[in-house]
Order: sequence, then structure tokens, then C-alpha cells
Amino acid sequence: MSSPVLELVSVTAGYGDNPIVRDFSARLQAGTITTLIGGNGAGKSTLLRAIYGTNKFFSGQIVFKDEPVERLPPWERLKRGIGFVPQGRCNFPAMSVGENLKMGCYTLASSRHDVAIERVVSLFPLLRERWRTEAGNLSGGQQQILEMAMVLLLQPSLLLLDEPSLGLSPKMQGDVFATVQRIAATGVTVLVVEQNVRGALLISDRALVMEQGRKFMEGPAAEVRTDPRIRQAYLGGNIQTAA
Repeated sequence: MSSPVLELVSVTAGYGDNPIVRDFSARLQAGTITTLIGGNGAGKSTLLRAIYGTNKFFSGQIVFKDEPVERLPPWERLKRGIGFVPQGRCNFPAMSVGENLKMGCYTLASSRHDVAIERVVSLFPLLRERWRTEAGNLSGGQQQILEMAMVLLLQPSLLLLDEPSLGLSPKMQGDVFATVQRIAATGVTVLVVEQNVRGALLISDRALVMEQGRKFMEGPAAEVRTDPRIRQAYLGGNIQTAA
């Protein structure tokens, strides 16, 4: 097996003097989707922020494409190919879709802006259709797709997504999950925290389960999805087997 895109080695991270994630290890392979599951307060979002570098890192190692990055600031991790779409809206609502995409090119040379924007609107034709629409007038799902596209402008190798379907209708959740699949099909590795566990596991290759900041379980998503403990805790005690 090839080297993982991301390897977490005994990562402990949190806020202030308070570790939330403790001794967490995992490996993510290129082009795969991994869902991170856990109850409220389990440390899922804290782990994503630790990978991106926006909280306190206590110990362990974060290896991205064979390079330790745990001591690098977030902007250096972004330059190396780690993209992060945090929970909640993170666009410019009074600006158009086109203006938001242009803002997303802020770290690229101006000569690369048009190519980068054309690449993401080709991947997500909706954005071309809504080019002049203010972002705040898009549906929640459409805004989420825009925010993912803004990060993808920089061509990350690893995309961290924190609750991308939160608050969306079932149809919009389906659209967001389909978008995540299209992103992974381009070779991007995706690590997603998601409250819709059933939907996320159906599109994922692997799953990681956290309890009280520690890794409780990991494995192929299809196996985790049918584990009785996961069914009982996160899937209402029963699960459809159809993909």
C-alpha cells in the first residue's frame, strides 16, 4: 500500500490547558472519503482543527504527504494542500457567487485566477448558473457547495469538512453528499465530520469513531455501518443495507 496522504500519530490537542483529543492515531489514503463519527463533545471538530492548526497541539505527530506539519501555522498547511471548510456559513453573503470565488483565489497569483475558477465551476455547474446571485440568497445547500468550491480553488490534496449537511433539507443533504463524492473522484482525500451518520457512511470508504476524545473504532464504512454498537448509538437501532 502507498504512503497515506495523512497520518495521525498519538495526537493530543485541545484548547488552553485542556486536551480534548487524546492519543488519536489514524491513516487516510489518497482519494478516499472517511467519516468521523462521535457524540456531541467527543472531539470530532477539535480533531479537524488540530489537523488544520487552529487549536492547541499538545503532543504526537501530524504527517501530511510524508512531512510533519504539526508545528506549522494554518496558512502554511493550506499552502501544502490542506483545505478546511468549518461548520456554519463561511462565505460573503452580500457578495455574488462570482465575487466569492474571486475572493477564494486570494493566495493564488492573479494569472491563475481564471483557470482556477473555471475548474471549480466546471465541477459544479450550479455556480456558473448562479454567478451573479448574492451568496446570502442561495439555499443552505448551495451555499455549502460554494464554500467547498472556494477551498477547492487552491487545489488541496486533503479536504476537511465539518458538518457540511447541518441544517439542510434531506434533498439538499443528498446534493452535498453527491458533491463530496465528486470531489473525492478528482483524487482529493476527504475527512468529514457529519451529523447525518447514515448518509455519510453510505458515501464513505472508511469510518473513524470517537468517544471522549479517543478512537473507539475504525474500519471500512460498510462494516462500521452494520456494527450493532454503531447502529444502536447513531442509526436508531436499524439500518437499510442498500447502498
